[in-house]
Amino acid sequence: MKKLIVAVVMLLGVLTASAQTKSGYINTDELMGMMPETAKVDSMLKEFQSTLQQMYQTLQADAEKKTNDFNADSSKLSETMKQIRREELVKLYIRLQNYDQEAQEKAQRYAQEKIGPVREKALDAIKTVAKEKGYTYVFDESSNAMLVAPPGDDLLPAVKAKLGIKDPAPAAKPAGARN
Repeated sequence: MKKLIVAVVMLLGVLTASAQTKSGYINTDELMGMMPETAKVDSMLKEFQSTLQQMYQTLQADAEKKTNDFNADSSKLSETMKQIRREELVKLYIRLQNYDQEAQEKAQRYAQEKIGPVREKALDAIKTVAKEKGYTYVFDESSNAMLVAPPGDDLLPAVKAKLGIKDPAPAAKPAGARN
């Protein structure tokens, strides 16, 4: 009998605790896409990638020039100078081949560095809204981390309001368009 009473008391405690939890969800990708800071970061990233592309083109032009110079001057060079120039060209072409991967890595690091503060601002706003509205759990809909979860509320509208993000005006429908 004592075990039954203890089990009932524990069950009531669990039910009471679960009744107090409130869960919600938000799509952080969608939220960050609406933040004005994200557009600025995108613009900065495009400029950075353009600079990397220009550097690649400069490196490629330098390799072509040095190859042409070597071919034009090779008959005048000693064997030792030819060997030195060949080694320089090989190093230059290896650098050119590795540049694409290096550029991608640099672009990724740059993007992470620039988007970090924006992500932090979004997360701070989400935490603030969750605390103000009494949410115990908030799931990120964009990461698909939870396959099964209790129903929750979409916090995107409240977080957008917290960040001062307004919804864009709906696009005008052409005459004769159907719903």
